[in-house]
Amino acid sequence: MLFVGDDWAEDHHDVEIVDQSGRRLVRRRLPEGVAGVAELHALIADHLDPDADADQVVVGIETDRGPWVQALLAVGYVVYAVNPLQAARYRERHGNAGAKSDPGDAHVLAELVRLDRAHHRPIAGDSAVAEHVKVVARAHQSMIWSRQRQTNTLRSMLREYYPGALAAFDDLAGRDALAVLAIAATPGQGRRLRVAQVARTLRAAGRQRNADTVAARIVEVLRGEQLEAHPGVVDAYAASARALVAVIAELARQCEVLQGQVKAGFGRHPDVEIYRSQPGLADVLGARVLAEYGDDPTRYADARARKNYSGMAPVTRASGKARVVLARHARNRRLADALYQQAFSALSSSAGARAYYDAHRARGHTHHQALRALANRLAGILHGCLRRKKLYDEATAWPTIENSAASAA
Repeated sequence: MLFVGDDWAEDHHDVEIVDQSGRRLVRRRLPEGVAGVAELHALIADHLDPDADADQVVVGIETDRGPWVQALLAVGYVVYAVNPLQAARYRERHGNAGAKSDPGDAHVLAELVRLDRAHHRPIAGDSAVAEHVKVVARAHQSMIWSRQRQTNTLRSMLREYYPGALAAFDDLAGRDALAVLAIAATPGQGRRLRVAQVARTLRAAGRQRNADTVAARIVEVLRGEQLEAHPGVVDAYAASARALVAVIAELARQCEVLQGQVKAGFGRHPDVEIYRSQPGLADVLGARVLAEYGDDPTRYADARARKNYSGMAPVTRASGKARVVLARHARNRRLADALYQQAFSALSSSAGARAYYDAHRARGHTHHQALRALANRLAGILHGCLRRKKLYDEATAWPTIENSAASAA
């Protein structure tokens, strides 16, 4: 067998190849792209037994995405995507002086997959549909996060010179707020607005109900008394606010476009109905969960493995007489965010989920702790449904709660 450490950068890869005894066979810097992959294949072929299969080559790299990784998988190499934090801790095993270099990191990755690969997970072979869902679901979520960051910036700016706008709109990223701020970006322009003008603007932006009532309320608030900034800076603030409004509006439009792509891709997956049957999961959240978990049936050995990967399973730190249970901070942020939202939504759609949450709250857990515990339980339920190819069933998922309800009746 050959073990390859691949420390990647934007335009090059530092690779080291070692044999089973740990003897270094080659160390090289390769360019990114087709030429680099071809050179890596040639280096491996020079040292691999001609009769050996491609799965006798094990690669460690700190990413699971991109054309380079896909090229390695296509050949049949076994590729381990190593968490950078784990690689950093493993580097300390080879020295405590704090030295770091790209060739050194390649050596660390090669040694990691040679000696400790049993403690890591190889990149799984997800289906083409799951990979499609992953790309569009991540893009959609990233765009939502970008829109929220821009909205927060706009909120801070309005607080500096136009507090009346903050009082007029609950959601600055909503169509009403964006439409009105586009025509009235200063307090003076806001005071000059008429109800009929605002109502027409709201209807043009897509509001179909209560346009006159909402317009009257907005005009009343914008005409009210408010603290104002120095007149010399209002126009500068207004120009910046208009730019942000335009950016947020376009981000909102593109979020809707990507949401359609997410739903369409998710709808083509064979397990879509299992995901949709889970409490708190609809098309968008279900697609995010599928995207981050993947659909390789061999990836998770049991429900515990899926829970651990979700980041919702707690970690215990015990030393001597001290023992503390903490939330996981090193986790897949996208998956954790989706599962947390699922747990919150499940409170109103599943009596079992609600009772489970209430039981944790009764034991003194905070709201966030109880939601994480519920998300962890829901991850295990999803694993069982996927393994058995069964839709979610409330009585099966929460047997204790169902039995208690039956006894009370």
